Parts: sequence; structure tokens; C-alpha cells
Amino acid sequence: MADMGAFRDAVTAWAAGGPGGPAHELAARLPVRVAVLLEGPSDVAAVNALAESRGRNLAAEGVCVLPIGGAMSIGRYARLLGSPGLDLRLTGLCDEAERPFYARGFAQVSAAQQGFFVCAADLEDELIRTLGVTRLEELIRAEGDLRALQTFLRQPAQQGRAPQQQFRRFLGTKKGRKIHYSRVLVEALGPDHVPAPLDGLLSSL
Repeated sequence: MADMGAFRDAVTAWAAGGPGGPAHELAARLPVRVAVLLEGPSDVAAVNALAESRGRNLAAEGVCVLPIGGAMSIGRYARLLGSPGLDLRLTGLCDEAERPFYARGFAQVSAAQQGFFVCAADLEDELIRTLGVTRLEELIRAEGDLRALQTFLRQPAQQGRAPQQQFRRFLGTKKGRKIHYSRVLVEALGPDHVPAPLDGLLSSL
């Protein structure tokens, strides 16, 4: 039976230059109604974790959450998934620095400019500011990474930096760590303490 994972893979292959037929076929069979365009897999992990915490199954709702491999790819994905492509409703989440890419990509397919949500720096920064560095250190300890964090904080390059900047950099120092902690941090949020861009995105679906 076709599932949203197969559709996501078909779209990724299509965007990389493959045929569009499989994506069209799967979109009709599922069916898909919304494409959530995110810069990378850590953003996908965060969105999925928040949806699950609220008892929602986005795939069952016809929502495809997919990473596009960086904001510069937004135009290509928007053309394939919006109009005149699959004609899905488009939304997404991006960093403040990448807002112009998303704005242009959405404008090219006449998608609503208010349809995507913007993080002040990036999603990790939003989560760290919401939770606070004390709570973040508790979570890192619980995940067994406290020694790695302490070693990282002793590096000369980290001296004099604000704790929030240090923690944000730490999450990106090892492959897979940012993805893992995106889920961990979202699961640690209180129901009324979700960063506005992330909350707004899920509420819009």
C-alpha cells in the first residue's frame, strides 16, 4: 500500500532530475493535500515530534513533511509541488536569513506569502531560548552527552561566547546530533511553551 514515505522519496527523486510520474501517481492515490517544505531533516524531526505530542498523524491527514536540502532548493520544490505542478497547498519553516529564498519560491507559484513561518535565527535557537540553557543541560545529561558537552565547552573557540550560542553550536558538532536533539527538545516543551514559528506551522495544517 502506498504511504507518505514513498511519496516523499518520489518527490525527492523528481527534484533531483528523475521522472515525475511516480510522484503524480502516489499523490493521487494517497491523496496528498499539503506539502510542508523544510530546510533539513532536523526540522522534519521537530515538526513530526510536535505533531505526535498533540496526537496528530500528519501522513493520515494528507500532509507530506519533507526536507528540501537547503533553502536554495525551495523554488524547484515549489514548482513541482505547487501550481502548475501537483497543485498542493504549500507551507514551510525557514531561518530568518533564508526568508528571501522562501519568499521568491512561494511567489513564483503564487503561493500565499504568509504561508511559511520564519525562525528568528534557526529552529534550534528557538528551542534553546524557549527551554533555557539549564533545562537544555539537563536534557543533554539525560541523553548521556554531558561529557561531550563539557569537552566542547573547554575548547578555546567557545570561551567568551554566550551559553545559548555554545549550546547551539554543540548540537551541530556531530552527525545526527541535531536531528536527535530536535526531537528531544520538542518532546521536552510544555504544551503552552512552543516556539511561535513551530506552533504556527502545525496550527496551520
